[in-house]
Amino acid sequence: MTAHPTAGLGLKPQHFAEAAACPTVGSQAGLWFEVHPENYMVPGGPRLAWLERVRAARPLSLHGVGLSIAGDERPDQTHLKRFRTLIDRFDPFLISEHLAWSRRDSVYHPDLLPIPRNREMLTLVCDHLDEAQTALGRPLLLENPTAYLPLAGHDWDEVDFLTEISRRTGCGLLVDVNNVYLSARNMGLSAEDWLDRVPADLIGEIHLAGHRPDPVWGEALLIDSHDAPVSEAVWSLYARLVYRTGPRPTLVERDAEVPPFGELLREQARASDILTKRVLAA
Repeated sequence: MTAHPTAGLGLKPQHFAEAAACPTVGSQAGLWFEVHPENYMVPGGPRLAWLERVRAARPLSLHGVGLSIAGDERPDQTHLKRFRTLIDRFDPFLISEHLAWSRRDSVYHPDLLPIPRNREMLTLVCDHLDEAQTALGRPLLLENPTAYLPLAGHDWDEVDFLTEISRRTGCGLLVDVNNVYLSARNMGLSAEDWLDRVPADLIGEIHLAGHRPDPVWGEALLIDSHDAPVSEAVWSLYARLVYRTGPRPTLVERDAEVPPFGELLREQARASDILTKRVLAA
């Protein structure tokens, strides 16, 4: 990494060659990449070889989607071992997961499903995080989910719940600004209030992504689609957060309708510019 936290991109297979060839000076000097470890939990093959090549030139972050930290079953031991193998092999500067459940009886669900923020769930999540962090040998960053419908049974608001988990387990927070914006819009809450209250010292990474209106409900229900550019509203919230907290490693995500690499670099450069301006203003 460079002298201050910089902006990275989610690495896609179609961009491996361009990513590896990116210059390490100039506007891409601080560029880093993030991948889902579940796509690389194999003993060998071309994907691991490509990732080795990229890692030789750039810092790497691993962003898990399969641990089911908030599920009612303990973290899968085989999954943890495979995750640890990747950590030991690629030495990522960050590892992260989601505050969600995605597994039941060995069946994996395609969505990261929400949870009630109550005392029972707090204990369960903290136990699972303790087990996962011990197995992985690293602290995790925990990402805030997107809310689409009201869920009964909450004892905490989201910021307080995430803060309590972090204080109890030593995990950090991955603040997904797009998720905050969508949840606020869908639930009729204030994204600004959420971002102004989250403790700066707990934030280890920030995510930015695009979204779309639901095909049926339109703007009344926004979907975390990761298939569009980051919206102007999310860029504004991101600048607000960074101005308060100071720079944090920031990832631009695109998981569907993936554009050419150069288009993603332009979004990465915009995030990097916001981080740099915050450093100069300090």
